[in-house]
Amino acid sequence: MRVLLIEDTVGLGQAVREQIADDGHAVDWAQCLAEAQASVRTTTYELLLLDLMLPDGSGLDFLRQRRAAGDATPVIILTARDQIAERIAGLNAGADDYLVKPFDLCELSARVAAVARRYSGNPNPLLQLGELQIDLADRTVQRGACAVALTAREWALFETFIQRPGALLSKSQLEERLYEFGAEIESNTIEVYICRLRKKLGRTLIETVRGMGYRLRRP
Repeated sequence: MRVLLIEDTVGLGQAVREQIADDGHAVDWAQCLAEAQASVRTTTYELLLLDLMLPDGSGLDFLRQRRAAGDATPVIILTARDQIAERIAGLNAGADDYLVKPFDLCELSARVAAVARRYSGNPNPLLQLGELQIDLADRTVQRGACAVALTAREWALFETFIQRPGALLSKSQLEERLYEFGAEIESNTIEVYICRLRKKLGRTLIETVRGMGYRLRRP
């Protein structure tokens, strides 16, 4: 999943970026609204993590503007403002969740996953895909009676396919979901991860459409 973090506090921003990246997501980090606006103009994001008090304006105004423009990208507000009225204002402005600082990074990961599930159309964290039993909340896969160990990147790639079963995804689309802006990507990186997933989850699970991309086969 491609995530835009909008946070001006350096220490917190670094911690959040590392946490979300460790979960296997690509994270771009904007430290002011001007950077955030430039990012959303050029990149498609699956989630925004938004601070409300930024050096060049209000995150709440930014959110209202995005919603007024028809942008439905999910947003989790991260803020020190903890009054009930402020939480209500954030949710009424179009936020999907509201997390008060200081917060536990593992809780943030859980909330990110929950919002992603809701927007993929399947809030249930338990899935059955052929012989695979998948727990999206715990990020675990069972193949028959055996647990399958996936790395963070392998899981992120697999989750991308799960969220769009049967959809044809190009190599560039998959790269954008896995890597932040400016990251150096080897030309065969996606192919390597696809190969690993096939070995672990089944060789026919992910179909190659030559010259176009890949898609998850429906059982």
